[in-house]
Formats: sequence, C-alpha cells, structure tokens
Amino acid sequence: MILRELSLRGFRNYRQAEMTFDPGVNLIVGDNAQGKTNLLEAVCYLGSGKSFRAQRAGEMVCFGQEFADIRGTVFSQEREQSLRFVLFSGSKPRQMFRNGVKKRSLEEISGVLPTVLFCPEDLLILKTGSAQRRRFGDLALCQLRPNYDAALTEYNRILEQKSRILKDHFENPRLLELLPEYDLRLCQVGALVISYRARFYQALGKAARDYHREFSAGAEELGLEYKTVSTVDDPFAPTGVLTGKLMEHLQRHARAEQESGQCLTGPHKDDFTVRLSGMDLKTYGSQGQTRTAAISLKLAQRELMGREFGEEPVLLLDDVLSELDPRRQDFVLNQIVSGQVFITCCEPGRFTKLGKTIAIEKGRVLA
Repeated sequence: MILRELSLRGFRNYRQAEMTFDPGVNLIVGDNAQGKTNLLEAVCYLGSGKSFRAQRAGEMVCFGQEFADIRGTVFSQEREQSLRFVLFSGSKPRQMFRNGVKKRSLEEISGVLPTVLFCPEDLLILKTGSAQRRRFGDLALCQLRPNYDAALTEYNRILEQKSRILKDHFENPRLLELLPEYDLRLCQVGALVISYRARFYQALGKAARDYHREFSAGAEELGLEYKTVSTVDDPFAPTGVLTGKLMEHLQRHARAEQESGQCLTGPHKDDFTVRLSGMDLKTYGSQGQTRTAAISLKLAQRELMGREFGEEPVLLLDDVLSELDPRRQDFVLNQIVSGQVFITCCEPGRFTKLGKTIAIEKGRVLA
C-alpha cells in the first residue's frame, strides 16, 4: 500500500493542505505542536475510519469550521484508488467515499489503506492499565476483521443500554425486568468478541515472540496470554459454548451489579499479559525490556496485517525513535526496509538520510 497524495481541509490545525509522499520513508519534521501527529492521525483515519486520539469525529474538526475533509490517493490492490472522509462538528454522521462512491460501512473500505501506528505511549502499554491494551488490540482487530468492528460496536451499544438500566433502576425498579433480554444479547455478542480476540492474540503472540527473540539475541522468550472472564476456560470454544460461559459469569455477579448500579463483568474488562522467560513483564520487567516487548508487538501487528492483505501496511512512527536508545533505534529501522513509512521527528538533521523530508509549521507544509 502506498499513500501517494493527501488533501486536508479543516482537519485539526490544517485549514488547507496538499501533500505528496514518497513510496518509501517520509520524514515529517517540525517543532512541537505544529501538526506532525495530526498528519499521522489523518493518514490513520483515512485508512481505518478510527482515530487513535479522538473519541468523536467532531473533535478532529478545526475550531470554527463546520466540517473537515480528508482525501487521499492510494495505490493499493494493484490499482490506484481514492478514499475520502467528511467529518462534521455537530451530530451529523460522517460521510465516507471510496473511488468517489459513497459507502455505508467501514467494511467497504477495509484493506485499501491499512496502517500500523507506533507512538511513545505504546512503549508503556505493557505497564499501564488494561483499557490501553484493549484499545491497542481493538484498533488492530477492527482493521483486520471488519466483522469484529461490527460486533464490538454492537456489544458497546448493548452495554451502554444495560448500564443505563442498572443506574436508573433505583428510582424505577421495574426496569430490572428488562435485564434478562439485555444479558442474553450481551453474552451472545460478547462471545463473538472473545472468539475474535483469542485468535488475534494467539497469532500476535507467536509473531511477537519471533521478533523479541531476534531483538534480545535469543536471551529472552516472549509469551502473550489473553485474559477474559474466569468462567471461560477455553476462549477458542464455539460461540454457543462461550455464550453459556458468559451467562454463568453474569449470573454470579447479578446481585453485585444491581447493588452497585454498574456492569461489573464481561469482555469490556478483558486484558492480556506478557511474560519474558516466564516473568510477568508488568510487575518485574525493566524499562528496556518493556520497550523491547512493545516494539515486538507492534512489528508483529504489522506482519499480521501484511499477511492478511498481501501488502505491507503503512507504518506510522510518531516521534517514537527519539524515545529509544541507539540499539533499539537500529532494530526498528532495520525492520522498515520495505513498505511505506511515516516518521515524525523534532530534530530535522537526525534522520534526513532515510527518505523524503516534509517540514510542517502551524498546520502548513513548508516548501
């Protein structure tokens, strides 16, 4: 996949910008708060329809503007294609286009411009809370499996409705009569979510293990374990079995949920752990080991996406190299000899030999 051209209008601090890119490495340079990360966000959103920073589309619309327009020309699937998203500042739903034709779902743009983003926060993902790790997995899986995206969206919708019932039942006890229906549907969709996640994390762990073994010169063995609700002893079981296991867990916590007014159990609490040679990385890993493992996970994600789509996904490195020591920098750079890469950096002369340099200042591309 190669992003050849990008046009931004009213996106973050880009009121109007036109850019062309190299099929290899593109170095995005500029001082802090000039729009380098905004540019990567636009590329990521163009390919996935999701932001790694914003919860709502309106947050990406330039202040004082009614809409943002993101357009890109892509060489993908052995032909030139175009992608476009129009985001609105209010409640109006976004619009998406592929080759000039309006599309209804992200599934219809899947695979045109898959991206893998790596930012400084990802270096700490194995040390932070479970929400960040779930987000990492969800963003990757939604690109790999559009049906997972649909299942996760439905799960979150039902979860929100159930949460409202639990919160409001103190004033209106009759609302509890609706819970069995919501619980059943939550478990059915949750079973799909678990099934997708189990297979993804299994493949991710195998690929990351190989990268980490090379990275550590064979000194450490990386292992990844997916964790879901305690009643699910086999996340690879048929979805019907998983539904029953989730129902069992919900029933055990039904009284606690009603008393607390909160949804206490389900795939929305899932997590994964990483071990190095049997050692729990989150508890015992050094900063260097944590960063090495995080890099291995990201490179593994890129490999899985390359296998799935038959082409290298676009790699986005947001100021991540400056956070690494020279040895880890070299390892990452040695892994990006193929495919298109975008690297943001505050130091113009540091990596200029890598490829094309694009200077950004206050949301403008400098000549």
